[in-house]
Amino acid sequence: MFTGLIESVGQVRSVSLGGASGGGSLVVDLGALADGCKLGDSIAVSGACLTVSKLDGTLATFGLSAETLAKSTLSVLKPQARVNLERAMKATDRFGGHFVQGHVDGTGRVRAIKKAGEFADIEFGVESELLEQMVPKGSVAIDGVSLTIAALGAESFRVAAIPETLARTTLGRVRIGDRVNIEIDIIVKVVRRQLEAILPQGQSLTVESLRQMGF
Repeated sequence: MFTGLIESVGQVRSVSLGGASGGGSLVVDLGALADGCKLGDSIAVSGACLTVSKLDGTLATFGLSAETLAKSTLSVLKPQARVNLERAMKATDRFGGHFVQGHVDGTGRVRAIKKAGEFADIEFGVESELLEQMVPKGSVAIDGVSLTIAALGAESFRVAAIPETLARTTLGRVRIGDRVNIEIDIIVKVVRRQLEAILPQGQSLTVESLRQMGF
């Protein structure tokens, strides 16, 4: 499990796609984060939980499954690209972000960036399936970064990024049109799943359906 508090930004060295399984491999320069890392460790790379399969100095090799490539932006990474890195948290660590699993639910695109001094409001366009699982002031992980949803629109949501986040993660370099990885808050997903399970078959989860059931 992760917290969404990025430890460092690494650089992609190589990406290999098209393996027999439909997957591939990714080599990332972990920099100082490589100290203490070992084979089998879990590291969130721009929000996707990956396992270290090889270590060569500061270079870590990760296997990419077909599912990871289909759900995330890792398939379009190029050498020299920058990626957010976070090691799996220890049981004794301070928990400062939110519950991030490293299981990317889908991708979104940057629709607008509004700067206000050193701060930035960033709008992301996403599919309705993801929007329906978001709540205002709830948590969301964008490229592995724990953020709070400031507002929801019909086809997008907006976050407010502080200077520290912009300086220490790849969000400070995003441009309009860029794709990002999105992970919905696991608590919202669990609650939604349980509510859908008690609804009459074929009835969708809406505010009106919840009212009819007494919620």
